[in-house]
Amino acid sequence: MKHAKNIVDDIKNGIIKPIYFLSGEEPYFIDQITDYIEHNLLDEAEKGFNQVVLYGRDVSIEDIVSNAKRYPMMAERQVVIVKEAQDLSRTIEKLVDYVKNPQPTTVLVVAYKYKKLDKRKGLSKALKTHGVHYESKKLYENQVGDWLRRVLIDEGYHIQPKAAQMLVDYLGNDLSKVVNELNKLMLILPKGSEITPQAIEENIGISKDFNIFELRKAISEKDVVKAQRIAQYFTQNPKDNPLVLTVGQLFSLFSSILKYHGLPQKDKATVAKTLGVSPFFVGEYITAARNYPMKKVSACIALIREVDVKSKGVGASAFASNDLLKELLVKIMN
Repeated sequence: MKHAKNIVDDIKNGIIKPIYFLSGEEPYFIDQITDYIEHNLLDEAEKGFNQVVLYGRDVSIEDIVSNAKRYPMMAERQVVIVKEAQDLSRTIEKLVDYVKNPQPTTVLVVAYKYKKLDKRKGLSKALKTHGVHYESKKLYENQVGDWLRRVLIDEGYHIQPKAAQMLVDYLGNDLSKVVNELNKLMLILPKGSEITPQAIEENIGISKDFNIFELRKAISEKDVVKAQRIAQYFTQNPKDNPLVLTVGQLFSLFSSILKYHGLPQKDKATVAKTLGVSPFFVGEYITAARNYPMKKVSACIALIREVDVKSKGVGASAFASNDLLKELLVKIMN
């Protein structure tokens, strides 16, 4: 399976297919391919007569095929783009006859977001022979850091591991949001810069000292004062630091510590691969494992589960969110 970047690179190199069927859960990669074709395959003079953008909610499969079968006017090819094609999911298999015999002078792009084709049916099988079927998969949160590092390297930038983790902790795996913030940084910082936690704080507004990354580190090191100070900051900024997400991160931390304890081999490469983290962060788990034996880790996970339920309003007492977090930290770090 090709990556979105590989498909765009092929198009740049003149390897152009008659059909690009783009499906799957991650809209960012679908938009990346669609936008490149929309803005670059034809020049401005050709677009007026030879490029059409359709929307799934407004057209039928027959309309799409009719547009795709037209011949280009005073151009080598025409481009037909169908956005929000997932609105045609009930009838999408009707496209199979066109896919088996596509118009060679048309580039048809079908953006079928958030859905997958049934691989047992005719359309999926036909696309293997006659076009490009790209399935855009959602990245797991522990994959986003490496991905954004590659994006920045391609643009001539580098990012420190802590700065990358700050972005991931704050934005999660919403790639469109991540790229928007990276674009802000690249507008401000000169090419060749190394992006630091300070740059993230100054230009995006994520505190380099009071964030979930630093809270996890403080807990791992059993730095009670620092952990409570961060909890207080979260209390004062609940919109940016919702308790439900914080609890989820703490559950992730202690689940990883539990995995670490269970590893027969604890060399850096094995730990990094098993926990799905950069080797840069392995030291944090070594420290945490020293501070939290396996029995204590199991108890901490039970405590976190209790607070998770309370944070969602089930059996909650008069405790405010800040009290729940502070009390949890006291019990965990005791």
